[in-house]
Amino acid sequence: MTHDGDDTGDLPGSPPSSAHEAHGPAGAASSNAPDDVAAWRAQRTEAAAHQANELERRRAQESAQAAALLREFVAEAGRRGIAPVPLQARSYAGDATYRTRTLGWYLRKNRTLAVGTDASFYILSVQGGLSARLKGATLVPSDPPLVLGKGGRDGESISLADAIELVLERG
Repeated sequence: MTHDGDDTGDLPGSPPSSAHEAHGPAGAASSNAPDDVAAWRAQRTEAAAHQANELERRRAQESAQAAALLREFVAEAGRRGIAPVPLQARSYAGDATYRTRTLGWYLRKNRTLAVGTDASFYILSVQGGLSARLKGATLVPSDPPLVLGKGGRDGESISLADAIELVLERG
């Protein structure tokens, strides 16, 4: 091992011998760190926006497919003579039911989801209250999913096509 005699710490593992070496390439990189962080944040923001757009595109595509299934169901129910019934909605707490002015068919036995005669998809939960008790609840159509109860507990999800088939079989 050679030693140049200046004892400035040139041994392996010792600190650099000059201020220039201490602020060499690593120091230069750290001065650009805010730019690197900003670029990384911009890249992550762009990636997140792209992912959100892609999820929305897929959701809209699935909703369009589900809407087509609902239109076919309403037509088939009419051909088979399966009469629609007045739909009832439940309060969010589930402790009260409210009549509605909407006719349709329940898609689940627990009567939480339905399709109206206009092929609109309804989630049968409403705010409720005195006005709904007196005048009836107003249902607002939702975008239909291809899978009912998706993300729920085991055994609670069913494809929209299968739910429709069960309604047609029950007549």
